Amino acid sequence: MKRLGDILIESGFLTAAELAEALSVQKESGKRLGEVITDMGLMTEFDILRAVSSQYNYPIIDLTSIEVDPKAMALLSEDFCTKNVVVPIGFDDDKLVVAIDDPLNILIQDELQFQTGYDIVLMLATRTGIMDTIKVNYGRSSASEAAQELDSELSDDDLDGISAEITEAVNAAPVVKLVNSMIDYAIRAGSSDIHIEPMEDRVRVRIRIDGVMQEIMSNPVSARDAITMRIKILSGMNIAEKRIPQDGRIQTEINGTPVDMRVSVLPTIWGEKTVIRILARNDGNLNRKYLGISDHNNDLINKIIKVPQGICLISGPTGSGKTTTLYTLLAEKNDPETNIITVEDPVEIRIPGLNQVQVNAKAGMTFASGLRSILRQDPDIILVGEIRDGETAEIAMRAAITGHLVFSTIHTNDAVSSINRLIDMGLEPYMVSSALVGVVAQRLVRRICTGCRKAYDPDEYEIDKLHLEPGQKIYKGEGCTDCNGSGYKGRIAIHEVVVITKGMKVLLERRASEEEMKQLAIKEGTQMLVDSAAALVLEGITTIDELNRVAYSVDG
Repeated sequence: MKRLGDILIESGFLTAAELAEALSVQKESGKRLGEVITDMGLMTEFDILRAVSSQYNYPIIDLTSIEVDPKAMALLSEDFCTKNVVVPIGFDDDKLVVAIDDPLNILIQDELQFQTGYDIVLMLATRTGIMDTIKVNYGRSSASEAAQELDSELSDDDLDGISAEITEAVNAAPVVKLVNSMIDYAIRAGSSDIHIEPMEDRVRVRIRIDGVMQEIMSNPVSARDAITMRIKILSGMNIAEKRIPQDGRIQTEINGTPVDMRVSVLPTIWGEKTVIRILARNDGNLNRKYLGISDHNNDLINKIIKVPQGICLISGPTGSGKTTTLYTLLAEKNDPETNIITVEDPVEIRIPGLNQVQVNAKAGMTFASGLRSILRQDPDIILVGEIRDGETAEIAMRAAITGHLVFSTIHTNDAVSSINRLIDMGLEPYMVSSALVGVVAQRLVRRICTGCRKAYDPDEYEIDKLHLEPGQKIYKGEGCTDCNGSGYKGRIAIHEVVVITKGMKVLLERRASEEEMKQLAIKEGTQMLVDSAAALVLEGITTIDELNRVAYSVDG
């Protein structure tokens, strides 16, 4: 067989110089050549498949458009498939159909036949598509098997009371396997939340990926109480209490990476709904270049955080990336000469060199009480996880006025409304004017998948909304294996930065309207959230639908 590099050059996808550069990188990295070429942006995974397909007539398959046969999948282990980047998808008469991204590897074909006992029919799919299919189908299969096993062992009346026997039962298989499988699958799928929702005839399980909910499985009603009780035990809740909401935490490790989870249980008419918030505890990407902040907004943020004292707020709804931005800005200030203390609920990312304090309301450690104690610890910089009430806001403001640099978050729609929110909490305008140095509002929009991004002619609404020139095109994702057919892959933040200038202080102290402050902010360089999103649409990074979903309701 020809080598991949020769095939790509003959097909016209790659030049000899590009191949030489890729081979040099491959030698240093140890990765496969195809991975190196895609990482360097020389070709997409699909382009490589097309070149190989045209040479050897292997068909290309879109894994998002098929149902994987569980019987085929059962012939190979998840570990084997992951290691070799293959996935069995079904049968063709008496042959096993396997999706593979590297058909030039003759040894793996022999191994497949040996492992399964079947003659093999190969089909081409992208590496990303294969890995996603493995992740989805093996995870679902494991959880589904556990759900069926649990259903066969429990009746609807089994968990009506609480006893030692029942507690022992929910700490044993198969409910342990079911709950572990759901959590493991959700984490590996890159989701931020797991929703376990009791309904009249089933228990629905959904996860949130890139801000959008997806249903992943449905469990029998008989499994409802066992699942909830198991999660309550893991998160330290009262398993006998079903009438009031409860909160808890779970700590675990997935593939060697520590993971923290916040758990919330809420009674509904069909039982207790459970939401698990997944908080990854790594700080590998605490760098501003990963946040997607534009050069213009970076300049405004630098003006805010370079002041020696004052308070900087990050605003936005839950799940908008506020905490990541906050930690990133704080990491820039982290050095041996600076005493940084935080008070958080929970401590989401652990950063060496910071003194991080966990809120514990039951023990009396609230944001306000923690902040009072922090001020006696000689801090230079303080992070308050969230300003939730007037008491916390006032202490934070006084800390900023008396020589400390304070970072915090607040739940508001945009940057300007955060200013008035502080006053509505009971703070005097002069205090806010003296302490506040800037506000950064933030949202997350989904990125268009680069593997299936296509330009198209906008309609009249899109032309008007984006103020497009005649003939100007915008982009959308058509759906492919890389993005599981959604047209989106990953997210990027949009920002609205307001610097509290002398002019803004004057408006603030006389309680000017939000519209007046907004107009001054725009005049002084603030880019509104909707404009930040529109810029990404024009660059082909996101879509008009995402702009409308995230920013339209804010800015009209």
